[in-house]
Amino acid sequence: MRLPQRAIPLLLAGLVLAGCASGPRDDLSLVPAALDQETSSQGYFTQPLRYTRVPEGCKGTCPKLVVDSLTFPGHPRLGTLVDYALASMTWLDQDRPAPYETIAEFETYYLKTAAARDEVNLIARTRYRNADLTTIELTSGQYQTGMAHGITGTQFINWDNGAEKVLTLDDLLQAGSLGAFNERLRAAHAQWLLEHADSIDTMADFKRMWPFAPTDNVALTDLGLVAKYQSYEIAPYAWGQPELLIPYAELNDILRPRYLPPAR
Repeated sequence: MRLPQRAIPLLLAGLVLAGCASGPRDDLSLVPAALDQETSSQGYFTQPLRYTRVPEGCKGTCPKLVVDSLTFPGHPRLGTLVDYALASMTWLDQDRPAPYETIAEFETYYLKTAAARDEVNLIARTRYRNADLTTIELTSGQYQTGMAHGITGTQFINWDNGAEKVLTLDDLLQAGSLGAFNERLRAAHAQWLLEHADSIDTMADFKRMWPFAPTDNVALTDLGLVAKYQSYEIAPYAWGQPELLIPYAELNDILRPRYLPPAR
């Protein structure tokens, strides 16, 4: 369900534009000094893209495709990337490539092949944005007829507005700091377990069944770096998709300076 972070830049291979801006200097912060829980309105302008599709002429119970996404007027590369990424997140067969690349192509395929009670929801939201950065959360939710419950997957895109490119975890981290980052993430996981201790019968059994795991599915936000996990990765399905937050103050020696708030 989740498009691997390392795969996202490959989707841009055919979208390179002439005259693309060069990357920012490493000593210039792209994260503002004033941080709060409200996303900035000074970043890319967005417009909603919402529609529902069912097979033409279908009566009664019909398969459904619901799209609740975003467009980025003036920035077609990012809009195209979001479209490609959401479409890729719908394909569950790991042994065969998807027979489509875009949401429009997926729609044609899906409405021809879906069972009556099938439903797909494709969602894109800006999680954080300022003049330099855009963080997008992509969600693909699917229910296929006969499933005990639906399947939901989430993928973050961290986008450098100036360079017009995806920022991978390697781009965000200082050289050689992956191990330190994973240790900070492990500490955030330990804190998260303590905060949910009342919902856990036996902590030792929970840790054995749902051990900590690193992830590259991370997002730059106002408060720090958020890591988000898929269902079943570190907790039972009923717990949804856990998020771990590492505040910027704990990442001073890990993130590249441009992705930290400037010192006050």
